[in-house]
Amino acid sequence: MSEPTVTVARYLATTTAEGPGVRTAVWVRGCTIRCAGCFNPHLFAAEGGIRWTAAALAARVLGEPSTGLTLLGGEPFEQADGLAEVARRVRAGGRSMLTFSGYTYAALRRQATRQPGVARLLAATDLLIAGPFLRDRIDHDRPWAGSTNQEFVVLGDHIPDDGTVDRVQVDVDAAGTVAVNGWLDTDRLDALLADL
Repeated sequence: MSEPTVTVARYLATTTAEGPGVRTAVWVRGCTIRCAGCFNPHLFAAEGGIRWTAAALAARVLGEPSTGLTLLGGEPFEQADGLAEVARRVRAGGRSMLTFSGYTYAALRRQATRQPGVARLLAATDLLIAGPFLRDRIDHDRPWAGSTNQEFVVLGDHIPDDGTVDRVQVDVDAAGTVAVNGWLDTDRLDALLADL
């Protein structure tokens, strides 16, 4: 049997804006849900990105100075086979797993009965943030969620709670390139970037 693979769009070694504690974040390519107003519409297409074997990606994550892995997209459950293996290895290495999905938890549980990879990724996830992004229900209060309909589903017991919650992270490299991750509505993000 061949090693499962994952198509990665972006890899961030450490962040405090994509879940509790210091985390590694991986954005994957491809999403058929295509929520209107999505923060990452450039990741809808499955083409592009870099293919990783699950073993190589997990090894890289475990080499980072982080307490866990956050999977984002695109839609992680549309690459469930490969990401389930990544998540299994990362959890076996003592790290926590947070997975974002545009599918509801109920829909994922139904998919899990037909798709073993979905069942395995759910089983390896400690915290699931699930549900489609609804731009008319922006969430200004909870960290990490984009809209108030999105569910926080605790599936495991490895989520750190150090009290630190960052909603957005802005990095500027030596060449002056600005990279933003996390979630702010467009007006707040524009105001933040205007002050740089």
